[in-house]
Amino acid sequence: MNLLTKGVKIMLAILGFLMIFIFMILIMTKRLSAMIALMVIPIVFALIGGFGKEMGPMALEGIKSVAPTGIMILFAILFFGIMIDAGVFDPIISTILNVVKGDPVKIAIGTAVLALLISLDGDGTTTYMITISAMLPLYKRIGMKPLVLAGIAVSSSGVMNLLPWGGPTARAMTALHLEMGDIFTPVIPSMIGGVLFVLFMAYCLGRNERKRIGVLEIDYSTMAMMAATSEEAFLKRPKLILVNYLLTILLLVALIQELLPTTVLFMVGFAIAITINYPNINEQKERIMHYADNALSVVSMVFAAGIFTGILSGTKMVDAMAHTMITHIPDGLGSHFALITAIISAPFTFFMSNDAFYYGVLPLLAKAASGYGIDPAMIGRASLMGLPVHLLSPLVPSTYLLVGMVGEDFGDLQRTFLKWASGSTAVMILVALILSIIPI
Repeated sequence: MNLLTKGVKIMLAILGFLMIFIFMILIMTKRLSAMIALMVIPIVFALIGGFGKEMGPMALEGIKSVAPTGIMILFAILFFGIMIDAGVFDPIISTILNVVKGDPVKIAIGTAVLALLISLDGDGTTTYMITISAMLPLYKRIGMKPLVLAGIAVSSSGVMNLLPWGGPTARAMTALHLEMGDIFTPVIPSMIGGVLFVLFMAYCLGRNERKRIGVLEIDYSTMAMMAATSEEAFLKRPKLILVNYLLTILLLVALIQELLPTTVLFMVGFAIAITINYPNINEQKERIMHYADNALSVVSMVFAAGIFTGILSGTKMVDAMAHTMITHIPDGLGSHFALITAIISAPFTFFMSNDAFYYGVLPLLAKAASGYGIDPAMIGRASLMGLPVHLLSPLVPSTYLLVGMVGEDFGDLQRTFLKWASGSTAVMILVALILSIIPI
């Protein structure tokens, strides 16, 4: 029976790794779109694994699990869309334009600073909505690649994702029954290292763009035109800008304080925003229709990802993959378990959801490490190091929002920025080792 169980685990692990590998190949070579691959590939592998009868409930469970996220993203798009139309971000863009001028290096670094600051709220969706809305018109004006904008935004969010209210750190604390002082506070120097690396990355990318397009001399008499985030001037609501700022700040504070579920907050925020700015029913319909295409493409991707995660979890492939990787760590490396955890946290969180890793795999890693006398807090800290890579995973809904907003391909984003994300992780691990945040 044990042999049979072992054989089944091996088979499931092989199927799981193969499914991820084929999925990545298909979307990175553009043989299939990400949305189609998310739905078709797991179904094919579920059938191969003999899960035909259970496949439907598994997929439905996965869809249910991402439903709140999908709804939240839908209303986040609508809320920030209304704020953009009303001109809320125009002053921010004007300020950035005054500082960065037409130099791609300054623009790239300015993008990183903006994304890092906005990421303080811990929500990737908010970060992408505001950063892309503020910077995309400038990138298009200068002739910089929108993919660079998307990469800087996702890299910034990946480092700041370590904040306790961002999600993963809270999961790690919960799974290991530890406090913020045990896990998050010690890794702040690693976060700083990651931030510096993101700024260095932005400098390198900006320098490449400057070589490609040069420094553009901008006529600042056209500042108002360039700063506009919407071409329709009649949609602007300058008299309501303070009200809109207040509403946006209140929403962000409520999100950070978790006064209500995120989904509910964005729904209520959108209802207030559209009523204040566009009280006419016909205007409201036009605004909703204007963002329908973008919202549909992003939300449909989220629900497609639900099928992928539902089948990956329901078939126990994800458990078998985790078990296989853990059991193949040689005993001689046991004393280096924290470092090993830090290194494997990148592929683990890339191939599975945060919930699966932090609630399912992390306790197993901590238990195994305890056999070598390693404190669970060290393992918890190490598990956070791979988060920059995690945000480029096809299982992260907000990343689909990002690529949708800049009009780029998901596979192109992964192909270009996985190496930079791995660099962020490497720097964070190096700082953690030097400062003994985790033991060697």
